Amino acid sequence: QVQLVESGGGLVQPGGSLRLSCAASGFTFSSYAMSWYRQAPGKERELVATISSFGSSTNYADSVKGRFAISRDNAKNTVYLQMNSLKPEDTAVYYCNAARKAGPGTLSAWGQGTQVTVSS
Repeated sequence: QVQLVESGGGLVQPGGSLRLSCAASGFTFSSYAMSWYRQAPGKERELVATISSFGSSTNYADSVKGRFAISRDNAKNTVYLQMNSLKPEDTAVYYCNAARKAGPGTLSAWGQGTQVTVSS
């Protein structure tokens, strides 16, 4: 079955870095665009970054541009999110998402999330 497993979250001080990983299985990874979303307590889930199926295109939320970098390794069925210069407002649960268009709709899958806490 489709499975997305995030890892790499944790507690980090402001200005620090973390690298999140999302290991995928159960589907053709290279056929899907991959994204990272986050959800802070009391807030809506928001899109952080997206990478196209073969990694030729990336997009970022304005709040993370220049600090975060999304990448993927299709040979390892894994997508990454390198997070630098972390701020307290980056604190959230980070979710991995796989998506592709299928006819008139979209196929989508989510991971269980990994907690990132930025605090001194």
